[in-house]
Amino acid sequence: MNARLVVTFTTLIAILIAALAVPLGWAYASHRTNRLLLDRRADATRFAELADQAAREGDYAGLVEEVRRYADLYGAAVRVRDRDGSVRVTAGSFAADDGDATRLALSGRTTEDLPMTTPFGPAYALLAEPAGRDAQLSGVVLLQAPAGRARLDVSLVWGALALGALAALGLGALVARRLARWILRPVTELDRTTRAIARGRLDARAHPGAGPSELRRLEERFNAMADAVAGAMERQRAFVADASHELRTPLTVLGLRLENMEPHLKAGGTAEYAEAMAELDRLALLVEDLLTLARVEAGAGLEPRPVPLGPRLAVWREVYAAKGLALVAPEHGEVPEAAARIADIALDNAQKFVPEGGTVTVTLAGGVLRVADDGPGLGEEERAEALGRFWRAGSHANVPGSGLGLAIAAELARACGGALRLLPTVPHGLTVELRLPS
Repeated sequence: MNARLVVTFTTLIAILIAALAVPLGWAYASHRTNRLLLDRRADATRFAELADQAAREGDYAGLVEEVRRYADLYGAAVRVRDRDGSVRVTAGSFAADDGDATRLALSGRTTEDLPMTTPFGPAYALLAEPAGRDAQLSGVVLLQAPAGRARLDVSLVWGALALGALAALGLGALVARRLARWILRPVTELDRTTRAIARGRLDARAHPGAGPSELRRLEERFNAMADAVAGAMERQRAFVADASHELRTPLTVLGLRLENMEPHLKAGGTAEYAEAMAELDRLALLVEDLLTLARVEAGAGLEPRPVPLGPRLAVWREVYAAKGLALVAPEHGEVPEAAARIADIALDNAQKFVPEGGTVTVTLAGGVLRVADDGPGLGEEERAEALGRFWRAGSHANVPGSGLGLAIAAELARACGGALRLLPTVPHGLTVELRLPS
């Protein structure tokens, strides 16, 4: 029980320490990440102003010198792109692809947050800052700053928290052990006493001392009970011993008198006399055994919901007809609800980009759902990036949408256990293919 109490107290202390240390460590990592972002954003903003001035003046010489000096001094990498994405100035080596950051900045947004800095990464912080005034963007500044110092700071703080937590846990375990021993001291004393009494030491008693008052009272009451039981047993032994002792003399006298009467017996009473003497011997033996017993006692001590595809396609057929498009699709068939929603997304994209008179074909066979159009389609690199969030092709800048449709479709595919791919349609167009799990 002592071990269980120590484990329980130590576990509770460990949970309490973790509840304090983990949020503190996470809060410091977030604070250090935000500080890194603010420090480097100021540099990126300054380079964005210089890049905008250089773009308006057509002279990048000063910007090049400034960027190189900064990269050499801080071990960072800086890249300046114009509004078409072409690299104008670069210094240092970029360790990561800056495509997403470039697109973010070209949309007029600056980097608002960075991945959480921990002792395990990331090695670099990539910031993007649009260059230009108001809505007139002249380019993008990309700044890749090493996060080594921030990681070191986080490592030191986390290490200090870990050491402090371990020290507190060790101290807590020591306190838990002492507390458990203090709580269980009366129980231990009672266990020792009952073991001694069971072995025949009827005079053994618990010694009240440290421990909770309730258990100390239990010790006192146990001692009183032991005294009462011992007294009753002692009185019983005394009675048996006294009675046996007192019976010995009368029995002896009776035996002698019976023996003296033997010569005076008639022949017919011999058998009765023998039986009386035998009973007397048994009684004497019984008394002797009771005395022996009294003496001995004195020294003893632990599904996807399918939906019909036909009704959805019927609605899309009306939409397509209103736009002068043809929709070729099966009237029957059931697919998981996630797959039906993917079909909706693909059909919605197709009606935006397929020109009037075009055709969109939906097929469902062998657990594969395909939505193929004969529109302009996407290039190989664009298809590789189209499933990302907020991705939009340069030619689709004026088309309504958030750039999240295909990303949502990809998540839906994963949710239903399928695989989503974007394939080219021959001779032109785009095919959205969803392979459903068998």
